[in-house]
Amino acid sequence: MKTNLNILSEKVIKLKKENEGEKVKIKYRGIYTNWILLALLIVVFLFSFTVGSYSLPISQILNIFYDKIAGVQAFYGLNAENIIFKVRMPRIFAALIIGCALSAAGSAYQGLFRNPMVAPDILGASGGAGFGAAIGLLLSFSSAEVQLMSFILGLATVLFTLSINSVINRGRDGSTLSLILTGMVVSSLAQSFISIIKYVGDPEDKLPEITFWLMGGLSTVTTRDVATMILPMFLGLIPLFILRWNLNVLSFGDEEAGALGIDTRKIRGIIIICSTLITASSVSIGGIIGWVGLIIPHLSRMIVGPNYKVSLPASMLMGSIYLLLVDDIARGIFTTEIPLGILTSLIGAPFFIYLLMKGRRGWI
Repeated sequence: MKTNLNILSEKVIKLKKENEGEKVKIKYRGIYTNWILLALLIVVFLFSFTVGSYSLPISQILNIFYDKIAGVQAFYGLNAENIIFKVRMPRIFAALIIGCALSAAGSAYQGLFRNPMVAPDILGASGGAGFGAAIGLLLSFSSAEVQLMSFILGLATVLFTLSINSVINRGRDGSTLSLILTGMVVSSLAQSFISIIKYVGDPEDKLPEITFWLMGGLSTVTTRDVATMILPMFLGLIPLFILRWNLNVLSFGDEEAGALGIDTRKIRGIIIICSTLITASSVSIGGIIGWVGLIIPHLSRMIVGPNYKVSLPASMLMGSIYLLLVDDIARGIFTTEIPLGILTSLIGAPFFIYLLMKGRRGWI
């Protein structure tokens, strides 16, 4: 009898060691993957400067960067420097930041709501921001005023969603399903208001302008736009990055998280505020760019696993790489630039169908 117990005990100890070893392997696999993604991001970042109607070799781009950093007076031609620093650099940084932000918001929401079908616009941020931009364009506001209007209404729409959900649940913490459904209704309402504005807008002037803006794109992004979005982006991304381990606990449910000492209401509020902030900022600068915050978190979990300590940084890096590459395609494949929202839908929808066919392996 003792012999059997000893054998069983040895097997249990062996299984525990194997399990711990597997966890260590998964952890380091995620860390190594993030370093590889960071290196790939640098490569794609530099490659993006070569894409465009005006061809620039990578060697010339590196030389210009080096001379600028070192303070060396070199003459590569005013045209080349203007293209790099005034045309391509703002949109490349915008694509990098927006891709990172939308992927982070999507990953955070999917963990918070325990639903892999959730996207950054689930609470109405994108719809509200689009509605604000449509109003600004209809009233012939300046570019900065349109962006501000879009940003403010994006935040206000999410606040409206939370208020409606609070009234429905009579001030108590309601279910995540209730919040998601309320967000879907408010998003639909915002889209209806956008349709009304498009209907009353001048078909020769305002309607094309509003429609093109809603398709999403970075062709008009300037250095001032990038500088404007830096602060709200950092205010949203840094807390999400710091609190990413809480998403692992929240994914078990509110009761389990509360039992482990997590203030679920506080953490949920912080995540919603930060995700709304970065989503509204992204839409106000680049228009409605869909699918990024939905498919990239799935792809991240498939590669590094569901642990948010590594999957959230992976989502941020992959989102930046993805949107940089899509923007390269948008401005390099045809003579006429394709709106980003169209390309992300054309790429994202089939890829998401592929993920559904593969099953929820990356989520479980």
